[in-house]
Amino acid sequence: MKGRWRLFRHDAGRVAGPPALAYVVLYAAALAVGYWTIARFGMATVWLANGVVTAALLQLHRRPAIMMLAACAALDMLINGMRGGSLIYLAINVVLNLGMAMTAALLARRVCGAALDLRRPRRLARFAILAVVPATVVFALLSMGMMALMAPQPWAMWLFELQSYVAVEVLGLLLVTPILLLLARRHRFADATRASRGEAVGLLALMLAVTGAVFWQVNTPLMFLVFLPMTLIGLRLSPTWSAGALIGLAVVSGAATLMGLGPVHLTRLVDIPGLESVPPMVRSLGVYNLFLLAIVVTVLPISTVMTERRRLEARLRARTAAAQEARRVAENAAAARSRFLAMMSHEMRTPLNGVAGFADLLAGRSDLDAEAVRQARQIRESSDGLLMLVEDILDFARGEHTVSPEPLDLAAVAREAVTPSRAAADASGLTLAVDDRLPHRSRFNCDGRALRQALHPLIANAVKFTIEGGVTVRLDRAGDGVAIRVSDTGCGIAPDHHAELFEAFSQADASTSRLHEGVGLGLALAARHVRRLGGRIEVDSRLGEGSTFTLHLPLTRAPDAPAGTAAQAQPTAASDKGAADEPSRPPRVLVVDDHPVNREVARIMVQAFGCEVVEACDGHEAVDAAAAHELDLVLMDVRMPRMDGLEATRRIRALPDDRGAVPVVAMTADAMPEDVVRCLASGMNAHLPKPVSQAALFAIVSRALAGDLPPAAVTAAKAA
Repeated sequence: MKGRWRLFRHDAGRVAGPPALAYVVLYAAALAVGYWTIARFGMATVWLANGVVTAALLQLHRRPAIMMLAACAALDMLINGMRGGSLIYLAINVVLNLGMAMTAALLARRVCGAALDLRRPRRLARFAILAVVPATVVFALLSMGMMALMAPQPWAMWLFELQSYVAVEVLGLLLVTPILLLLARRHRFADATRASRGEAVGLLALMLAVTGAVFWQVNTPLMFLVFLPMTLIGLRLSPTWSAGALIGLAVVSGAATLMGLGPVHLTRLVDIPGLESVPPMVRSLGVYNLFLLAIVVTVLPISTVMTERRRLEARLRARTAAAQEARRVAENAAAARSRFLAMMSHEMRTPLNGVAGFADLLAGRSDLDAEAVRQARQIRESSDGLLMLVEDILDFARGEHTVSPEPLDLAAVAREAVTPSRAAADASGLTLAVDDRLPHRSRFNCDGRALRQALHPLIANAVKFTIEGGVTVRLDRAGDGVAIRVSDTGCGIAPDHHAELFEAFSQADASTSRLHEGVGLGLALAARHVRRLGGRIEVDSRLGEGSTFTLHLPLTRAPDAPAGTAAQAQPTAASDKGAADEPSRPPRVLVVDDHPVNREVARIMVQAFGCEVVEACDGHEAVDAAAAHELDLVLMDVRMPRMDGLEATRRIRALPDDRGAVPVVAMTADAMPEDVVRCLASGMNAHLPKPVSQAALFAIVSRALAGDLPPAAVTAAKAA
């Protein structure tokens, strides 16, 4: 209960407002004004002292608050003693005055919080309704009851004094306490006003001028005019300025009213029996008190509402700016990550191209003994495994990205996904087959890269975990989509491991003595790519019975492939133009790469196909070579000094006649999806990522010579 009904401010609370002595001085001034009105009119027409004490109790810590209460009690007893009164009257008067202030402060802390903050309209309303009014009514009834016992009087006079007492005390508490609290916390409103200092001073001057004009005349009831500048002050200025304006209005209007001026004295008074002894001035002051109360309960809520709105707007702007900054940082981080992944992919693929390429060449030489060929194939298989690991890690780090569907022969994509695992299957004596049960020449809208990346780890795992038998990739229609099953006759997976198969870095056998290598990324990536395609993946496996992974893909049907596609030309045959112009000329291929090892690997591989090779080490040399020679194919690297492969391709496309229409294939270590898009947008026909195998290079050269590559995009350079 002590924490919920605290009178004094907690010692840990922040010191705000004037010191205790300042409140004592204000209390003395308020007592002087109040007792002057009692001496002048026979009763208090304004009583501000209790509002000062209430504000002090809500601001001061325990020790200075107790000292302030003692000083105020002494001042009250001193002034009442000078007016002449018994000791009992003096004690009762002090108890009633300070008791009301203490009760109001106690209730205010209870209903508005330990550290009263009247910046919020709801708190101001709760302070008025749940603290000021109850405290005033209770002590008014006590005071009037004691006075009735000491000096009986007519009911009309008793009720008039009761309502006057309540009105004066409520007005004093609502006029003084909120204003002092707002002034004490003026540092919180430093940026809460929309008006400049000049505008604020102008509004205050306007309010004082209107108030003076209204209250220093007794001809016309124009009190409503004061609401106009005060409302404008509440809308434009902070609660601190509004509080100062209320003080100025009260001083000007109160002084004029007590001097017998102003529209208050134009009030028509009703003759009430028993109130004949009450001066008309005193009876008219009820209207003035109601006017001031209306001003206070109008201006302060408006000011606090507008301040709260401006505070929320400022917070919204700050949070919006913070969100935009966070978004910018996130976008920069994402861009930096993409650049890092692209760089790592390029830098890892470049040396692997030399390792894998020369291993392919060595494995195909007829002058090596069987052991040397086996070792070369081992090098090739190791480089393939390293490349697979690099691609899995980079792909996992990239996260989700959008898909680009296009009409595809799904069986052809499956055969491409099977190719990297063919050597390992042959080495283990396994069958590796694609069972296409889809309609003949059917095509489906699908992202080929995503599908290959989903199938490849499933096929590689199936080959890795199968000792005898084989692996089958079966394609079937399933409802409105396609079902692709990758089945093997391997060791199988225990059912209790199925749930964690598709988690990153998770393995069914994670012990240090496991038989198979891997980092546990393949199935996680497969599940991610299936999810990107809008499908789902299921597993059916038991120990010793093999495994079947089923991809359920909701792929829409595309127009069937046209019947009678042209057969692929052999790389030893010339292109149509070359055959017509130079029947005996072999196909001429331009190899562009700044790395001499990569050029040598490509040159040896292409020459093995019976092609003539022209070499260039950067984009400038590539453009010159394309202009000087009749080429059948350009194998273009992307990252090169002086001029990169993208700009070189655009300039080749700008060459006149058929020289600008030569097929250009990106043979590059830039293998991220966005790299493929950039290459095709620059005018290239296809993309071949490094490291390049002899089989993959043979396939792309054959397609180029047969005219089977996709058409190049129209570039700005060509259009110009």
